[in-house]
Amino acid sequence: MSEERKKYLRQVKVEKFLVLGGQILILVLFLGIWEIGANNGWIDSFITSSPSRILKTFINFSSNNLLGHIKVTVYETIIGFLLGTFMGFFIAIILWWSKFISKVSEPYLVILNSLPKVALGPIIIIWVGAGTKAIIVMAIAISLIVTILDILNGFINTDKDLIKMAKTFNSSKFQILTKIVIPANISTFINSLKINIGLSLVGVISGEFLISKAGLGYLITYGGQVFKLDLVMSSVIILGIVAGLMYLSVILLEKIILVRKGLKK
Repeated sequence: MSEERKKYLRQVKVEKFLVLGGQILILVLFLGIWEIGANNGWIDSFITSSPSRILKTFINFSSNNLLGHIKVTVYETIIGFLLGTFMGFFIAIILWWSKFISKVSEPYLVILNSLPKVALGPIIIIWVGAGTKAIIVMAIAISLIVTILDILNGFINTDKDLIKMAKTFNSSKFQILTKIVIPANISTFINSLKINIGLSLVGVISGEFLISKAGLGYLITYGGQVFKLDLVMSSVIILGIVAGLMYLSVILLEKIILVRKGLKK
């Protein structure tokens, strides 16, 4: 390895270290100012809580059954995320396959995408019942249309010259789909996964606000009603951690795919 290469790698490591250090420093400063402000009365700790009080809430997992509520929310999010993603992927394939169906459904997709999904909550509850099913359907409703539009756009914008060349060799539409279109849109699919994580979590929390008797959304609603702001803030922080872990899992999946395709070592 040349000296230039070694120098470049050292610079990359130093940059990563500085970025991570800066992120940690910002977090520590924020928590420190928050704690000091709450202890000295600069801010109302009853309304904003404080890091120490939130930490006590985390420690008292058993009394608040936080672990059980986390499991409920994570389960609902994963199911809604997987169903919304794969349903959106296959519907996008159907719309790409048939231009007629795509043109007919386009205005309805645009309208459904702009429609506030929370407004459908009462209807979803009536249709599927008040429970986990309704929450999962809410998560699917929020993520499905975005997935369809995102992946379909990627399919449509696949290299047209490459598709024309495949057609000159009498390739079937199925072969074009599986050999050209889908492989060319792996990055689009991964980006869709990254977006769907947040959307599915939003759908689950919205559903839990309406009907759930368990889950982090329920804890946030309950904590707000009885003015337990420590519980509310703890639930919000846990939501952020859950979203971050799910996002990291998609990043890991992306790296595995890129390594297998030989695009990354």
